[in-house]
Amino acid sequence: MSFDLVAQQPKLLYLLQGVAAFAAVVSLLLLALHRGPVRRRAAAFLLLAPALLLLTAGLLLPALRTLALSFTDSSGEAWAGVENYVWMATDPRALVALRNTLVWMVLVPLSATAVGLLYAAAVVRSRFQAFALSLLLMPMAVSFVGAGVVWRFVYAYRAGQSRQIGLLNQLVVASGGEPRQWLVDSPWNVLLLVAVMVWTQAGFAAVLLAGAIRAVPAELDEAARLDGASPRQVFWRITVPSIRPTLLVVVLALAIGTVKSFDIVKTMTGGQSGTGVLAQEMYDQAFRYGETGRGAALAVLLFALVTPLVAHQVRARRRAV
Repeated sequence: MSFDLVAQQPKLLYLLQGVAAFAAVVSLLLLALHRGPVRRRAAAFLLLAPALLLLTAGLLLPALRTLALSFTDSSGEAWAGVENYVWMATDPRALVALRNTLVWMVLVPLSATAVGLLYAAAVVRSRFQAFALSLLLMPMAVSFVGAGVVWRFVYAYRAGQSRQIGLLNQLVVASGGEPRQWLVDSPWNVLLLVAVMVWTQAGFAAVLLAGAIRAVPAELDEAARLDGASPRQVFWRITVPSIRPTLLVVVLALAIGTVKSFDIVKTMTGGQSGTGVLAQEMYDQAFRYGETGRGAALAVLLFALVTPLVAHQVRARRRAV
């Protein structure tokens, strides 16, 4: 134990020095702004400079480094051209990971948003609204790793005449069916992993959409009902169009998070049986197989998938403001 503490001392010292230097720079900037007249643009730049410096060191430079590594061989040193990208476009395992990632990007945001919308519409006017929303929000308190462990037991399978411990197989046996290896059977295993992600994210969608539904003017609902509209018509023709900006934000936020999904797949299947996704394949190539160039190429592809979603979300928020 004492050896570990001694080994960690230089790292702690460097961390403290970095924090102290950052605090000193910020203090000097604030002092300069306080003592002398500075134009608004110059003041804004000075205040943003430390954050921009940290973003450059923590995000921009690593991104450029990853892009450069994607054109190198497995060692990350010798130039390999577009060989890694050719591998990514032809390797069956990489193509399966890309296909599954696209499936996740479509199914998870739409399913979680649909569940959250219907649930929010059902409980938003009730007296127990806060309690009902908290029930659906509870899975968000569980990490993706924890959710994967829990649902792996739900999908558990025992061969032969052994008593099934998985909830899903218990229900199948109770209804007269035969138990199945759910996490091995394709394509059901991919859909069942998607269901876990939806379970964890539906509460996020429900809370945001419930707030948006409450913000819809009551006069619109009353006017529609006076015109003879049914509750279903009021919901689809008045409520849903009124909360469309929030719906878009929720879908985009879930899509961005889904592209980077890694924990659930890694915990439940390890990417086996055709369940791999790009983030998990990137990890395997870079850290398990030592293929630095291939892992970097997959990271670049992930960045390319996320960038349009982020740009669209920023544009939508600007229009909303």
